[in-house]
Amino acid sequence: MLVLNNGYVSLIFSREKKSHRCVWNYFTRLPHLVQTRTVHGVCWIFAKMRLMAVQRTLTGTILKLDIMRIMLLWLIWESTFGIFSRGEITNYKAAAEPECNSIDTNFYSINGDDTLGYSKVNYKRSSMDGWNLTSQKLIDSFPLDSIKQNYVRQVRDCIFSAIQPTPFKSAVTLAAVSKEVVEDLLDLDVSITKTKEFIQFVSGAKVLPGSISLAHRYGGHQFGVWSGQLGDGRAHLLGAYVNRHGTRWELQLKGSGKTPYSRDGDGRAVLRSSLREFLCSEALNYLEIPTSRAASLVISNDVVKRDNFYNGNVKNEKGAIVLRVAKSWFRFGSLEILAYSGEIELLRKLVDFVIEQHFPLINATGSNKYLEFFSQVVTDTSYLIARWMSVGFAHDFVPNTSDDEGRYKIGNQANVGRYNLDKLKKALNPLLEPQQQLLAEQILKGYPGLYQAKFLELFKAKLGLSGLDDSDDYLIAFLLKLMEDTRADFTMTFRQLSEIYKQDLEVKNISKEYWALQDLAKHKKFSHWIHLYLLRLKSNTIESDDARRIRMQSVNPRYIFRNWMAESAIKKAERNDFSEIHLLQKILRRPFTKQAEAEEAGYSSRPPPWAKDLRVSCSS
Repeated sequence: MLVLNNGYVSLIFSREKKSHRCVWNYFTRLPHLVQTRTVHGVCWIFAKMRLMAVQRTLTGTILKLDIMRIMLLWLIWESTFGIFSRGEITNYKAAAEPECNSIDTNFYSINGDDTLGYSKVNYKRSSMDGWNLTSQKLIDSFPLDSIKQNYVRQVRDCIFSAIQPTPFKSAVTLAAVSKEVVEDLLDLDVSITKTKEFIQFVSGAKVLPGSISLAHRYGGHQFGVWSGQLGDGRAHLLGAYVNRHGTRWELQLKGSGKTPYSRDGDGRAVLRSSLREFLCSEALNYLEIPTSRAASLVISNDVVKRDNFYNGNVKNEKGAIVLRVAKSWFRFGSLEILAYSGEIELLRKLVDFVIEQHFPLINATGSNKYLEFFSQVVTDTSYLIARWMSVGFAHDFVPNTSDDEGRYKIGNQANVGRYNLDKLKKALNPLLEPQQQLLAEQILKGYPGLYQAKFLELFKAKLGLSGLDDSDDYLIAFLLKLMEDTRADFTMTFRQLSEIYKQDLEVKNISKEYWALQDLAKHKKFSHWIHLYLLRLKSNTIESDDARRIRMQSVNPRYIFRNWMAESAIKKAERNDFSEIHLLQKILRRPFTKQAEAEEAGYSSRPPPWAKDLRVSCSS
């Protein structure tokens, strides 16, 4: 999907929905694209990327990698493997005012003038009265589904279907909220989340004035095969909100009922997958990885039947809904479905909308605008994947029964990113002249070099390496290979390298607290790697060892959201005990800082023995 905004544009672009959406992403500074993907069954939307543009001309020379660098790149990619989805709408008419005019400027202005000021005293609403959403920009820009009834079908000649959420039949419980999202992004005082009005809103039981809920039509590939129409089968876009900073956020419910895109599904989400998404979204944000945000998680006693591992073992589970927030919800598949269906003019209209609204640095009337758009997406995708690889975020932390061929394993993340970009290129081909299509192919060939350069930059920072040294890529690949061979913990290996003193490394004095390094030290080549590493550190600019440790700890998290933590929180939440959700929220807000509560909970210790038996699927 496409998330637009002041400072960023987020085009989500869903690819490979089962895995789940390996979306394009990481867009440019003024607008940026969002990425949707599912890892362990958790759907992620990565948005809000900082501008990291690589200056290069369309006809410029594509970086040529020599044989050694190609081999090292392959080794980096491969060695990382072992480490790591009521009723009918009768009226589409919404308020005619522009979205920006929906801001109550008097509420925010300091002196009551007509500028969008910032009141330090009263910057959060204590009531939802007057707090409105609008879908007007999207409704005005694109045709809606002409069929108003809500039933599963193939949809054509539109971008959205206007469909209302279906509320739960039983009472709902608010399990968790993100104070930061509610207050900082949505301008609501967190006390509002305890009100009946808020709980009705985030559970789909109440539609706010000006809101026309929409389900998005898109397509995509699943495990390398074109799956045709996919779409929002259990999600409803409630509308957009422009906050006190002038930032536009789109709010979407997930698990809120059936739509024309539900296929064989029931339109619902369950507690376990919703809890994972809620916590993972926020965890990624605090790891400084672009992502959608999660505002709230509500749970119902409505029975939702699920076959978690697709083995015929159907169980009754609790239904849940997550209120998700992103700059936009467009995705790769938004363009693909139109290209595959031959709806070229609508495809052109959508891409023009994305460029005009979210890529202000691209000349919207230029003859090369679609090529420039693709070039930026290639760059941003390479950076995004390198960023999540730098924290070990990938599809195969634990066995995923939905991906038995290992298509989305950690060692294949960059390759799948290129695959997705190739599909995006094909979707854009109808808008490109023959010569531009050739240039697009050359741009795509530059992706490995872009990825490798960003990967190297991030991993050098993780190892505390400064300056330039031709041996750095070898040093990194060597370490990742040792980690693969010894099955050393990815997160704690890097974290403990940032905590241990150089003098202890020099004499191989590795105490029990550095348990991941102790595992790594079992490798016969560990001493050789340490020797090379210490030599490289000596070439750094003069700094104390304490300074090195502080610098490394700022980029190597001590706490990440691990699968066993999710499982523990899920088991408690199934008994209406949400204490671990709240604890994890607190800890994951500061992943780089050692915290007493986290240590007591064992969040930096070896995973418990039972964690080795955990299995997940795309339903998880």
